Amino acid sequence: MIQRIQTLYLLLATILIVVCMSSCIGYYISEDGETGRLFNLGCWCAKDEGCYLLSSRGGSWALFVILLIESTLSFLNIFLFKYRALQMRVCTFCMILLVGWYATYAFFAWYFLDAFYTEVSFRVAVWASLPCVSIILLYLAFRAILKDEKLVRSLDRLR
Repeated sequence: MIQRIQTLYLLLATILIVVCMSSCIGYYISEDGETGRLFNLGCWCAKDEGCYLLSSRGGSWALFVILLIESTLSFLNIFLFKYRALQMRVCTFCMILLVGWYATYAFFAWYFLDAFYTEVSFRVAVWASLPCVSIILLYLAFRAILKDEKLVRSLDRLR
């Protein structure tokens, strides 16, 4: 059962989340150019003397923790193939976590706007769309697991 299509969906979702965890997920841009970058572990501000972390505003470590939990659960979900009902619940929980990640992402994008002393705007990076793709992949895995469960139940009625 480990060679089923849902294994590929769950593995791809895990890989996309790990890529998102290590990439820049947003840019703060002023009239002078790029002022800062938002990562899952914090917001880095670019100044003439170099880059520094906006630690006075607190880190956005919650984004990293949510993605770390989700990627771990998605990967471990591959090996729960004998427990399809649990596998479907874990898929649903992971999708809810990723929706929560987007809410947290919006909060931190707005929260760090006040840290810059000039007028800046926020631009979403391409890497921030990877959790959305992971939600789609998790939904496809959920559907494939549900299909397997229905097949097993239909075979139980024949015996």
